[in-house]
Amino acid sequence: MEIQPFTVNIPGYVQDDLRVRLQETRLPDEVEGSGWDYGTNLDCMAGLVDYWLNQFDWRAREAELNRFHHYTADIDGMKIHFVHERGKGPDPIPIILTHGWPDSFYRYQKVIPLLIDPAAYGGDAADSFDVVVPSIPGYGFSGRPRERGMTSARVADLWARLMTDVLGYERFAAGGGDIGSGISQLLALRHPGRVVGLHLTDPGFFSLDTNIPGLSENEREYLDTIRQLWMQEGAYSMVQSTKPQTLAYGLNDSPAGLAAWIVEKFRSWSDCGGDIERRFSKDELFTNIMIYWTTETIGSSVRLYYENVHALPLSFLNERIETPVGMAVFPKDFIPPPREWVERRLNIERWTEMPQGGHFTAMEEPELFARDIREFFRPLRAERRTAVGVSG
Repeated sequence: MEIQPFTVNIPGYVQDDLRVRLQETRLPDEVEGSGWDYGTNLDCMAGLVDYWLNQFDWRAREAELNRFHHYTADIDGMKIHFVHERGKGPDPIPIILTHGWPDSFYRYQKVIPLLIDPAAYGGDAADSFDVVVPSIPGYGFSGRPRERGMTSARVADLWARLMTDVLGYERFAAGGGDIGSGISQLLALRHPGRVVGLHLTDPGFFSLDTNIPGLSENEREYLDTIRQLWMQEGAYSMVQSTKPQTLAYGLNDSPAGLAAWIVEKFRSWSDCGGDIERRFSKDELFTNIMIYWTTETIGSSVRLYYENVHALPLSFLNERIETPVGMAVFPKDFIPPPREWVERRLNIERWTEMPQGGHFTAMEEPELFARDIREFFRPLRAERRTAVGVSG
């Protein structure tokens, strides 16, 4: 499994085609005074299309992405793209961080420097990490699955091979949010001897069954609130889990449609108070969107929802994960779960309730996020060194 250096370099004709499509955008009407009640607001969308067409500089964003070391490797016939940055400290812990949807590996671009070189940001060099940030198959610069069954469980197995067989890390840390939370949990469940600890920002896959014996009042209230929220916010997931191909035609063909589908989620799920640019600049939003647009992976990305619903073995929902877990709970990340609910399945050793931040944690609050990772793994470093030394 040879590693190949990779550079983000989108051909000019892709940008030329994008420009023509943006110029020909046919915006819909909307109910007067409706704001965001019906979905992405028309005035906001018109302004974003204008910025994308006339001000956004993709080449500058490419240069920003290429500050990091990018690679690809073929694992079990699937091209995997990943960023790999070596820590600048005496004994860095390797950590693999997994993104979700509708973000990308770009989710972690602000925290990579904070983790590889904490001393440069007022921290301790002893807390450094070797950071690996892959793109999930079907997302961005990784390959697009063409067969059924690329579930989060299969991705977890690919990550185990990436870390051990490709990069040579015998034991490593893992973390993620959104889909990345589920993949990280499956990685620990399926390869427990490899994963020294998990850092998560949401509980990921969980049953919403209220018939579980011994539920507390907080847990019942949480489950009821999640159900209500899902009726308001869950339509995207139902479509992506049932008819992803139908959705893909519109989003793969229309840059405005793609942007509207993604931007609405960044506004709804972040701690922005309704003003998306309080948390994300237009350049940040469009860098993430361009990773989908230029690779034509919006269709393959949403297929992961279908695969998980139709092929992911659900038996793991009843299996407890004994790997130590640090949970960073951000107040605007959907509905923050009660600790007792998460502890039913995860071995929580650190629980941090953050003062602000939403679903896109590493983009919104990179300093808080990186500090929590460093503090959670600090006591686990000695354990990892001992285990690696004993096992050879």
